[in-house]
Amino acid sequence: MESGKQNEYAAFEEKVRRTVYLDNLSPNVTESVVRTALDQYGTVKNVEFIPNYLEPRNMPQCALVEMEKEKQAKVVISTLSEFPFMMSGMPRPVRARAAVAEMFGDRPRKPGRQICIRWLDTADPDFEVASKLKQLVKRHATETAVMLKHQLEKEEKLAKQQGETLKANYKKYEMIDSLMADGAARRLARCYNLRVSDDSGPSTFH
Repeated sequence: MESGKQNEYAAFEEKVRRTVYLDNLSPNVTESVVRTALDQYGTVKNVEFIPNYLEPRNMPQCALVEMEKEKQAKVVISTLSEFPFMMSGMPRPVRARAAVAEMFGDRPRKPGRQICIRWLDTADPDFEVASKLKQLVKRHATETAVMLKHQLEKEEKLAKQQGETLKANYKKYEMIDSLMADGAARRLARCYNLRVSDDSGPSTFH
């Protein structure tokens, strides 16, 4: 029995070593976006978003990404630490670092570890410390909610601008293609004494 638990925990430790912790993610980032972004560094086995219990809307801003090999995870961490890395076109550089066992909600109990839980008496010195921590967490949650609201508004505005720019560029390319197809570009070229190249590549004026 004990040997089985040790093997289970050893397998879990291997999983931790090949897992990357991503932070500062935009709420617009999905699992497919993460997989597409990190596939260039190796095979992504699993993506697990960590719930954000401090926010009423529970929008995750971090994730655990398990790579196929430990070496691939190290490459991801090294690259994202050295260069700014964006996802979904959002101006929010993603941070990466090695995952640790405490980040996993389904982690098995470490062999030989015992957990002791007890209620704190109001006269206990630790009770005052716990109360201050509780108030600090509430304050932090309020501040984070305000910051997140402003950040989301900016990102939604940027996403809208990017969509409009993409549509405008697409219309320009459609117009150029139609001019080339109906011969209007060549007629204009003759009028202005320009030469139009007609090869397998994009049509250009000289």
